[in-house]
Amino acid sequence: MRTGHRVWLCAGAAGLMALSGARSGFVHAQGPPTWISQTKFSHGQNVVPYYEGWIPNPDGSFDLVFGYFNRNYEEELVIPVGPDNLVEPDGTDRGQPTYFLPRQNQRMFRLRVPKDFGQKAVTWTLTAHGRTDKVIAELVPAYEINEYIISSGGNAVPFGEVDENKPPAITVAPVPSAQTGVPVTLTARYADDGLPKPRPERVQTAATPSAATSPTKRAQVDKSDQPARRGPGVTWLQYRGPAKAVFHDTAPLRVQDGQAVTTVRFSQPGVYQLRATATDGRLSTRTDVTVTVTGAPVDRQP
Repeated sequence: MRTGHRVWLCAGAAGLMALSGARSGFVHAQGPPTWISQTKFSHGQNVVPYYEGWIPNPDGSFDLVFGYFNRNYEEELVIPVGPDNLVEPDGTDRGQPTYFLPRQNQRMFRLRVPKDFGQKAVTWTLTAHGRTDKVIAELVPAYEINEYIISSGGNAVPFGEVDENKPPAITVAPVPSAQTGVPVTLTARYADDGLPKPRPERVQTAATPSAATSPTKRAQVDKSDQPARRGPGVTWLQYRGPAKAVFHDTAPLRVQDGQAVTTVRFSQPGVYQLRATATDGRLSTRTDVTVTVTGAPVDRQP
């Protein structure tokens, strides 16, 4: 049961599938199979890159869009740029993620290629826990997507319809150098067209435990015991860094007076890249901020 098995993964909006030994959006996987639905792993599994499609740009260039599937349910992996996290040709740092969150993470990495890219290909290779997986990206016509698919989380406008809603705009205040173990404030400024109209917040009843008090949801929600949120929000995640960055809020932050504020702590010095996603409830926009952390390592996460 240790070799010769095929691992299938959905590749998102373009409907791509990952199959060992194939090209154009397919990956190679080795080791024991985990396709049995009852089998779940908290640690020790590999990270599979996948290709979600390409976007034509107004200047004639193209953006190749990638996601990844961390097969662990809990383990978050650091894979620095190098032999274990390689984009070819070139092989230098192409802006790919180096911090990998659990499970499926779609549309995480965009790589711009020139307008004369033609029939060339880009390969992204990841090695984790001794297992190597790779994906090959090409400008296959069937894989063409657009910005709406990116901002809507993989959805497309129904044929013949026009969506008047525009994605929100987000900017993040620059973050000065930070110290290990000391909270750093992250301020995201949010602007939107007011569409879609926010839905009323769901009223929490005594018969339905709140997500914030549920023991199975505690790591996934805001600590403020607020009822479920609707409409504008900002969510943070880690894209790069030598160790885990701990955000004070793990659920979407409420936008108040045009901004959303939270804090983050770092246990190890180094350069971190954090990503803020603003949503209006339907469409979203992302922006990144880089934080340089100095100081002595902190033994325990805050």
